[in-house]
Amino acid sequence: MRIGVLALQGAVREHLEMIENCGARGEAVKLPSGLNGINGLVIPGGESTTIGKLIEKYGFSDSLIKLGTSGVPVFGTCAGLILLAGRVLERRAPTLELADVTVKRNAFGRQVDSFEQDIRVSGIEDEDRPFRAVFIRAPVITEVGPGVEVMAGLEHGIVMARDRHYLMGAFHPELTGDKRIHQYFINMVSRACPGAA
Repeated sequence: MRIGVLALQGAVREHLEMIENCGARGEAVKLPSGLNGINGLVIPGGESTTIGKLIEKYGFSDSLIKLGTSGVPVFGTCAGLILLAGRVLERRAPTLELADVTVKRNAFGRQVDSFEQDIRVSGIEDEDRPFRAVFIRAPVITEVGPGVEVMAGLEHGIVMARDRHYLMGAFHPELTGDKRIHQYFINMVSRACPGAA
């Protein structure tokens, strides 16, 4: 099974390590051609405006939209969530507009307001055990469409959700030692591509 990580900015290496720790093959995707043949894709955190501009600069936009609309599972964390969102409040750069959610950027404040908090994420393995989530200039989901499953929330808003084959987290699971969320995504990929080894 091949899981790509969009390698334009952000914690690419950490995502690749988590994917490998879950028993899948992680691949850094640096060019649109790197999307060919992958079974799933992670869009990592970083600065959403910068990543959006790099996606356009390197010609990723059409390929990413085609990948998503073809049913390949995509997991967006932090800035990746913003890029997947169908609607972004105070949007500063183009997004992929694939998932039926509305997102507010920097919902918790600036970089100095970053924090960690235990949250409960429905659907992951051992869901009653808290997940220590790392929030860095994090967005929140403020509104979801009728088919979107809310998986975790805080008083500021929704911090994890799933819309069909799109998984979205406002925090950075790759910066923890807890692989349950990555495993959940890999299980999504396995169900979408049962022949992938």
